[in-house]
Amino acid sequence: MPANQKRNRKPAIVLTKTDHKRLSLLAERFADQNAELADFLLSELERARIVEDGRIAADVVRMDSSIRFTTDLNEDRHVTLVYPGKANIAEGKISVLTPIGSALIGLKVGQSIDWTTRDGRVCRLTVESVSHMQDQTAL
Repeated sequence: MPANQKRNRKPAIVLTKTDHKRLSLLAERFADQNAELADFLLSELERARIVEDGRIAADVVRMDSSIRFTTDLNEDRHVTLVYPGKANIAEGKISVLTPIGSALIGLKVGQSIDWTTRDGRVCRLTVESVSHMQDQTAL
């Protein structure tokens, strides 16, 4: 397979039943405001493998995960994936209803995906680490 074709293939993703249900409803409600973003999120949800809430691996990005990822733009970013009402870029909280938020959901550490920036550039990100609220409170 040519390298550019392999790069464009999307990695397998996993979602919990709860995240899948909530995000499906969110995307459907958001479709009137921004059909393109809603469609992108819905396409990610459609290709996801769905698991019981307690059966998801610890290294998978889910809602309220803190993620460290790198990009092919030489960025090393730390963000928390949240629902739109909790988004705050100054605090590093990004909405799942953004191109990068929709790209991150369901990925696991080590996986990479291409995403389109708001200005139309295609970039590649790689998930370096994932932690969750309950992981942090146990420390």
